[in-house]
Amino acid sequence: MVSLKDISKACGVSVATVSKALNDHSDISQETKKHVREVAEKLGYRPNAAAQALKTNKTNNIGVLFVDEANSGLTHDYFNHVLDSFKRTAEENGYDITFINSGNKRLNNMSYLSHAIYRGFDGIVIACVDFSDPQVDELIKSEIPVVTIDHLFYNRTAIMSDNVNGINELATYVYEQGHRKIAYIHGKESGMESSVTKSRLSSFYKTLQDLGVEIPDEYVPAVPYRDTDAAYEATNKLLDLKDPPTCIFYPDDFAAFGGINAIRKKGLRIPEDVSVVGYDGIELARKISPILTTMVQDTEQIGSVAASKLIDLINNPKGTIVEQVVVKGNIERGESVARLASN
Repeated sequence: MVSLKDISKACGVSVATVSKALNDHSDISQETKKHVREVAEKLGYRPNAAAQALKTNKTNNIGVLFVDEANSGLTHDYFNHVLDSFKRTAEENGYDITFINSGNKRLNNMSYLSHAIYRGFDGIVIACVDFSDPQVDELIKSEIPVVTIDHLFYNRTAIMSDNVNGINELATYVYEQGHRKIAYIHGKESGMESSVTKSRLSSFYKTLQDLGVEIPDEYVPAVPYRDTDAAYEATNKLLDLKDPPTCIFYPDDFAAFGGINAIRKKGLRIPEDVSVVGYDGIELARKISPILTTMVQDTEQIGSVAASKLIDLINNPKGTIVEQVVVKGNIERGESVARLASN
């Protein structure tokens, strides 16, 4: 490795001068700074990250806490796009990202907070975790800058997809297509109702209440997110009702695939016999036949804004306003909702 001493020797100046030139000190002339930097670049000098961290009290490393129930990791069809956008924005601003290990894989079974301190993260983004977990609670209440995705928590900055308007647009569209018997197989997480679930479910009820549509309790079962088997079973129960729905909403596009299988297994057609609505707008949903009617979330914007807001918090912790940023999605009308005769 090239050292400051090597650059000093090549430039004919002291090690102290080289250090000051590379760190842009005002008592070094611009000419000397330029010369030292050119020589350093030519020799292939790279600053030692550990030494830089000691000087600046920053590691330029951001932690990512992402633990979904299915352990799908970066194969998750929604959050993989969010985190990819987050990663690109962070890297463009000079930051690396490191995942915080979950379960028993952490060194000496450290808590999330201990692991974050051990790694020296400048900040942390949290997505898709059990926010009732005491370790998550401890991490969020710490002094480390934190941004959450799709969850409002204490006085932390949160980047939220527009769940209320998303469901409102979908439900209104389905109503306008003539449907009045509308079911919603909504999501659930670890027996708790997340802010995403609560927002979507409340919006579903309110939108249809405002439109004068009554929703029977049996039309609104709960299944885990991204669980095709559970969605399959729930769909069968809905279709076996004495008065089955003409349209079924699913918690996400992936779960909708389970519902589609159940509908077809009964010899029914989509959308002629039963209409289907998903949520998220994953790529696969736009490649199946019929193309799924869904709400396409702006994963690029969600990830990028999360990174930008976290970096602002890291660089200016006292002057950055804690806020909730809502990112709007776009409805994909697709082909999976039939137009019925007006009721």
